[in-house]
Amino acid sequence: QVQLVESGGGLVQAGASLRLSCAASGRTFSSYAMGWFRQAPGKEREFVAAISRSGGTTYYANFVKGRFTISRDNAKNMVYLQMNSLKPEDTAVYYCAASSNGPRGRTTPWEYDYWGQGTQVTVSS
Repeated sequence: QVQLVESGGGLVQAGASLRLSCAASGRTFSSYAMGWFRQAPGKEREFVAAISRSGGTTYYANFVKGRFTISRDNAKNMVYLQMNSLKPEDTAVYYCAASSNGPRGRTTPWEYDYWGQGTQVTVSS
C-alpha cells in the first residue's frame, strides 16, 4: 500500500509560480506511475500531468503544456509539479495519485490506485 501526502499549495497572484510536492510512503515507489489531478468547485476531477515509473516519459493536459512540469525522484520517494505562469483558472485542489497499471503514466482517475488528500492552489487575478 502507498500513502501520499501533498504539500506546496497556497494563494498566489496570476503569473506566479508554485511547486507542489508529493511524498510517498513505502519501498516500492518506483513500481508506480504517478500523476497529478485537480478538482475545482462544482467540477469533475481532471487530469493535469503524469510520469512513468522511471521518470523517462511525461504526459500533460493540453491546458498546462509549456507551463507545468512533472518530475520524480525515486530515491526520495517524491513526485513534483512545477507550475509556472499560473492563471486564475488553475485554482483547484490538486491531488497526487499512484497507479500500478503498467509503467506508463495514466491520464484517467480510475487507473489510479492511491490518492493523497489534496492541496489547495488559489490564483488571484
